[in-house]
Amino acid sequence: MLNPREVKTIDDAKNIIKARNLTHVKMGIFDIDGVLRGKYMSKDKFLASLENGFSFCNVVLGWDSKDQLYDNTVYTGWHTGYPDAAVRIIPQSCREMPFEDNMLFFIGEFADEAAEICPRNLLKRVIQRAQDMGFDPFAALEYEFFMFNETPESAREKNFRNLETWTPDWFGYSVLRNSVHADFIKQILEMSEVMDFPLEGFHAETGPGVLEAAIAVDSAENAADKGALFKTFMKVLAQRNNLMATFMAKWSMDYPGQSGHIHVSLRKRDGSGSAFYDADQTYGMSKTQRHFLAGQQRLMPEFLCLIAPTINSYTRLVPGAWAPTGATWGVENRTTALRVIPGSEKSQRVEYRLGSADGNPYLTLAVALASGLYGIANEWEPESPVTGNAYDQTVPAHLTLPATLWDATQRFKNSETARELFGDEFVNHYAATREWEERAYRKHVSDWEMERYFEII
Repeated sequence: MLNPREVKTIDDAKNIIKARNLTHVKMGIFDIDGVLRGKYMSKDKFLASLENGFSFCNVVLGWDSKDQLYDNTVYTGWHTGYPDAAVRIIPQSCREMPFEDNMLFFIGEFADEAAEICPRNLLKRVIQRAQDMGFDPFAALEYEFFMFNETPESAREKNFRNLETWTPDWFGYSVLRNSVHADFIKQILEMSEVMDFPLEGFHAETGPGVLEAAIAVDSAENAADKGALFKTFMKVLAQRNNLMATFMAKWSMDYPGQSGHIHVSLRKRDGSGSAFYDADQTYGMSKTQRHFLAGQQRLMPEFLCLIAPTINSYTRLVPGAWAPTGATWGVENRTTALRVIPGSEKSQRVEYRLGSADGNPYLTLAVALASGLYGIANEWEPESPVTGNAYDQTVPAHLTLPATLWDATQRFKNSETARELFGDEFVNHYAATREWEERAYRKHVSDWEMERYFEII
């Protein structure tokens, strides 16, 4: 019998489902925010859908992360009646479901008209651009996330205040912590192997209850699938253990923010090796890597709302919080937005450090790749590298990052380059969803406002 990760074709998928004598199969689609939406399908319906696709209500692309309906999008809304959209199943995405005896899971993606705004399809179009330019892109995603001794019920009962972290105090890279909690960490590592998002590294980060997972490198499409699945099923595993995991960019101003760093490299499609490595150049940086880096740097302010997609994202982008505040780069410098990592023909790469944990992996990786490819196509050169503490240095105006989701969205919405790379349909839809998010935030009264103004003003 085939192993789920050996499934490559529609026939393979049919054979493994029949061999397991399943009555139902589980599938899911990642929405604009990177939230996995899905369902169980009967065996007969799923087998037919492998060949012909199936229909899924397009409200999945028409509501926010709290299932509130957008009132400002063109593709879908009350004005369309929320019809079905075409979905195709990705046979090679087949995974074992470790919590459900013998169950299989498949990723789907939107097709036809909906493909224009489907995050997974957007990344695939960027990958195709890379391949047309003679490159195969590779990536590795790493995430920081906080763990809590809470359940969905207890967190709501507390109104998300005074939450108890999984472990106390600050203790980065703690062998004490990972030994005391070895049973749960073993579950994480085993799940990551079974579901094929293997972890190259896993450790306690600095801060109470915070962990960091580095997913092993893979082709760009596979890397995004693995990042998106890791975030989802890390939450599943936590809740199955009466814990909760959050990938918010910053859940408390008392503790560090949570990153979603993106390691990117290009290899030449003709088989001649790394496109980034040149042993004769400073830091081993080839001309192609310099151009790629320049594209990432120059377009970062325009594409920020894809990398930092929530109101909360911008609480992380402040000086001294281990997050960049300008579109800077340096060599092995963790205070900059882009970190060049010199190495060998195999390991030379760029780390896109601006990314936060709350980003949609398909969109964050699409940005990291597309902006770099645009730099190669236009033969751009990067600004001078930063040495020392980037937070203490003045960033040129054109490299300053927008400070709010609204400002970042306006930059993206009005970017001709974004429309060239991602298409009008996607830019218009995504910008509308971020404007909706900003408007939703403006309707609430914060604790800070009550404490500051209630009695005095």
